[in-house]
Amino acid sequence: MNSLEALAAMSAMTHAKVPLLGFAALSGTGKTTLLKQLIPLLKDQGLRIGLIKHAHHAFEVDTPGKDSFELRQAGASPVMLCSSRRRVIMTDHAVPRDPSLNEELLHLNQGELDVLLVEGFKHEVFPKLELHRPSLGHPLLYPEDAQIIGIASDAELLPAPLIPCLNLNQPQTVADFILQVFLPGARRVLDLR
Repeated sequence: MNSLEALAAMSAMTHAKVPLLGFAALSGTGKTTLLKQLIPLLKDQGLRIGLIKHAHHAFEVDTPGKDSFELRQAGASPVMLCSSRRRVIMTDHAVPRDPSLNEELLHLNQGELDVLLVEGFKHEVFPKLELHRPSLGHPLLYPEDAQIIGIASDAELLPAPLIPCLNLNQPQTVADFILQVFLPGARRVLDLR
């Protein structure tokens, strides 16, 4: 599958209103580190960026003892916290289940975004960049995952994959790939829907 076909697969995400780009890798590869470097570079180009992160375990964003935590523990769901600077909505699932990216997109206001970066959800069908560090000894996710449109690695990959290879240690080259290759193609796909 070529990168245009991978971008076309984004149409499976029927609730996507903006281009989605995933960052797929095993834990410890540096997804969050790269994203923390990429986001300011993309914002400097005028992009409005959203992010969805898949957490693989139970997590709390609230603190025991706070009113909002206590009210949620008492059974309120959803609970919205609002201030002059931010809004947080916490919703407990009645039955624990693995989240679906397409379903989660329904709960995100995409109207003020240009691109949505996704950390995790690596088994879902949408375009992804794979992050790879050969020194960790893990096999590539590509070519088994046909949705991978590029690989960012900290070492040369041999044999060279048939998709773009980027230097993981040079975030600007990854940002350039997103701006010059990914976004134009992804926008065309969204316009065709």
